[in-house]
Amino acid sequence: MHAAAYKKSLTKAEGGEPESPESWITSAQDDLANRLKGERKFGVAKNVIMFLGDGWGVPTITLARILKGQEIDKVTFGEEGQLHVDTFPYTGMSRTFCVDAQVADSACSATAYLGGVKANTGTIGVNSNVKRLDCEAQNNEDNHVSSILAWAQAAGKSTGVVTTTRITHASPSGNYAHIANRDWESDTDITSTTDGKVDPNECDDIAEQLILNDPGKNINVILGGGRAKFLPTNVNDTENQPGIRKDGKNLRDVWIESKGETGKYIETKEALDAIDASTTDYLMGLFSHTDIGYLDEQEANNDPSLEAMTAKAIEILKKNENGFFLFVEGGRIDHSHHSGQALRAIWEAVEFDKAIQKGDDLTDDDDTLIVVTADHSHAFSFPGYANRGSKITNFAGNGTDGLPYTSLSYANGPGAKNGTAEHRYNISGDPVDDVTYRQVPLVPLSSETHGGEDVMIFAKGPFSHLLTGVHLQSYIPHVMAYASCVGSGAKAEGCTSTSSAQAFSGNSFMALLVAFILPLWFR
Repeated sequence: MHAAAYKKSLTKAEGGEPESPESWITSAQDDLANRLKGERKFGVAKNVIMFLGDGWGVPTITLARILKGQEIDKVTFGEEGQLHVDTFPYTGMSRTFCVDAQVADSACSATAYLGGVKANTGTIGVNSNVKRLDCEAQNNEDNHVSSILAWAQAAGKSTGVVTTTRITHASPSGNYAHIANRDWESDTDITSTTDGKVDPNECDDIAEQLILNDPGKNINVILGGGRAKFLPTNVNDTENQPGIRKDGKNLRDVWIESKGETGKYIETKEALDAIDASTTDYLMGLFSHTDIGYLDEQEANNDPSLEAMTAKAIEILKKNENGFFLFVEGGRIDHSHHSGQALRAIWEAVEFDKAIQKGDDLTDDDDTLIVVTADHSHAFSFPGYANRGSKITNFAGNGTDGLPYTSLSYANGPGAKNGTAEHRYNISGDPVDDVTYRQVPLVPLSSETHGGEDVMIFAKGPFSHLLTGVHLQSYIPHVMAYASCVGSGAKAEGCTSTSSAQAFSGNSFMALLVAFILPLWFR
């Protein structure tokens, strides 16, 4: 056998006893019993939280479950562990293609899962009449697609957007922007990406739309990164880095001045922790010049966790008696995958799950619909025949050339290394346990690509059962709107008397009974 032979090693599960044959039957029967006694929730979703894992494909979910089981929960092997999202009662699949592409990007997909309309690659909050870079078509309001965040605002609800990326990045901007190019995050970006052929004075950039236009300017909680997009070149941020805007607009100060005493602007983890939700109606936190640091960088960068940002957002938004809509993105899962850093991506997915649990813990299943999904997957897989309990970074086996391959594998991306004329590169001496390690891909590319397979939907709360099965991605916001009585489409029965329906949970018959029949009976 080749000197770099496949290593079969276990983590703390070394010597651990596997489950008894009877235990699988017991586990299955327990699961079945729980499913049989589970009840569908109807009523009205006063609140909706949408968790979006950017690039959170099925292999990423599976590996996050194993990593969490081994490194955090310390279960015997790891595979039997559980993510919090695994506890959600209803699951389905989302078909992610875009109007002009088999494989989605984060822009057209955001238009689908937030606006309910599929669109072209690279465009956000506009329909398929708008091609990428078409400023004139962008400015035609007939082409604009409104989002569920806008629908929630129109219904009197509070709204929030939380992300670990730039707040002007594709996924979060799907809540408020109408743009012909996802890269037009500032005026400078418009000029640089079009060689000056598009005038930024004619097409509002994403940062401008957030601060100056509806529905962006009315969002109660805005937490993420990307200070550079809001500051002019002659203004430095708290990290002593200048803004990139060449139009002279200081959008950060415009936001601060517009919100008055109940509005707070912050830039550090400590400032977020110190925010008094009871006296804060508007909160903007821009914690980084660009994106918030990866999980392994956050302490050094003084960046808040996604879990902490989610908690603070809910504390502020839940003050509204009409309820709220909150969008939370684990955005750096995607960035890690594009860099070919699989282990880092899996840790980001574990952190994303912690935020999901926090949001679940802080809300009530009876009046809050939680939807967790992804915009797209990645060219990432979990191959081989590693032993039960193996570390996910271990070698999974040997190729016919006698050289090992890992359980974390990319079809393409950066990290390619040259081997010899006879053999591919030998990874046996590589630091595969390092979060910054780049897996060696099959096809070398400067950036790993997305994958086109369907992605998961997990849901709980009122009408969450409507998200079972396989659906177009554009179906998702219509369900959230139906359950929460917003938008112009179909609405749940309880929406005809929302105030009565929100006071209790139960099935639609009970909603009708309490809201209408009982008052007539006791006249």
